Amino acid sequence: MQKSFRVYVIFWLTQTLSQLGSAMTAYALVLWVYAQTGRAFSVSLLTLCSSVPYLVTSVFSGNFVDSHYKKNIILAADGIAFLCTLFIFAMHTANALAVWMIYGVNILIGFANAYQGPASSVLSGMLVDEDKITKMSGLQSVSGSAVGIFAPVVASFVLSIFGLSMVLLIDGIAFVLAAFVLLVFVRVKEESLAKRERGIRNVFEGVKEGYVYLKGAKTLLFAFLIVGLMNLLTKISFENILSPMILSRSGSQEVLGIVTGLMGVGGVRGGFVTTLLKEPKSCAGRICLGGLLSFLTGDLLLDFGRNVAVWGISAVISCLPLPLLDSGLNVLLYTKTPKEMQGRVFAVRNLVKDGSIPIGLLCGGLMADNVFEPMMQGNGAFVSFLQRLVGSGAGSGMAVMFLLTGTIGILSCGIGYFVMNKLEKKENSRL
Repeated sequence: MQKSFRVYVIFWLTQTLSQLGSAMTAYALVLWVYAQTGRAFSVSLLTLCSSVPYLVTSVFSGNFVDSHYKKNIILAADGIAFLCTLFIFAMHTANALAVWMIYGVNILIGFANAYQGPASSVLSGMLVDEDKITKMSGLQSVSGSAVGIFAPVVASFVLSIFGLSMVLLIDGIAFVLAAFVLLVFVRVKEESLAKRERGIRNVFEGVKEGYVYLKGAKTLLFAFLIVGLMNLLTKISFENILSPMILSRSGSQEVLGIVTGLMGVGGVRGGFVTTLLKEPKSCAGRICLGGLLSFLTGDLLLDFGRNVAVWGISAVISCLPLPLLDSGLNVLLYTKTPKEMQGRVFAVRNLVKDGSIPIGLLCGGLMADNVFEPMMQGNGAFVSFLQRLVGSGAGSGMAVMFLLTGTIGILSCGIGYFVMNKLEKKENSRL
């Protein structure tokens, strides 16, 4: 293993532990808030309080990232999250913790994450050579899926035995370890800030430069748009109404737990497979065909499924190609974007990727409750046709939504592949 990649692996491992601690805290606070209020909307506000400042700040954060040392930004952003954890720990210990305090903390963390995300992405690219980008992306997919699997399990275990304070303590220890490794072991040569003074004179000028660059990089811009559409469709169905659909059709929390756990297993296996692959000659195949395969085996198979066996197979297979999709996008980002522009471009990527969260959460729930579920309880030839496809009863309306998002996703990815492949060939011919 090359020295630079070895340093990245150490950085990745400790950041993963820190992410696990943060995810455990987030999960524990969801449970705490729900226990205090008994209202699902109170839990939804937690996501809203972090996502809105994150999205608004992402418009401007890329310019700041490009103009400052990435290590310092990561340490400062993680430090804000650490101080927020200490505050919650102190309030909880003093029996003074209130729900509104957690909303305020989430706003601060959302603001900090808008800077931490692009800075971490750019720093990761500095630590690895271009021929290791796919391997790096695979490791990131492994850690993301693993955190998704283990955070709720470990947090629930610690909560049940030791309480919320111990979860917060674990989160704090993980931060200290990650910060120590970043300070001591991760060393990168960054361009002198004096050469980049012009980059921070006008925030709006920096934002404009980023969007002007993307307008000229047509392959990269198209990749952002097609991935943004995939994310919107996924937020409407797969990551929004999957839980209520399975609960409605199975009546079992155990079945839901099995399916969601297998989704994480599929992501981890896909990540490990990705680390073994070479850099792609065409990123269109990994991005669009990976998305197509996921919609085909995910949304459609989940839609037609009636039991845990079909849902479980669908959960594993549909998540397998997602790390391939991410690796294709990362290869395109790191190889096509000048280093001095990467902060702005990564910020735009995060804005497009995560901008669909509030839209999808709002649209998915409203359409399920007010349109599709009532529709499937009615009569008529069209409803009878849909019932023959997806079944009837509670959850059938949400199954129709999966049918729609899956069909739109497959068509979009199929058309997107031909368009993006053509753009790639055109750009490569100019080199």
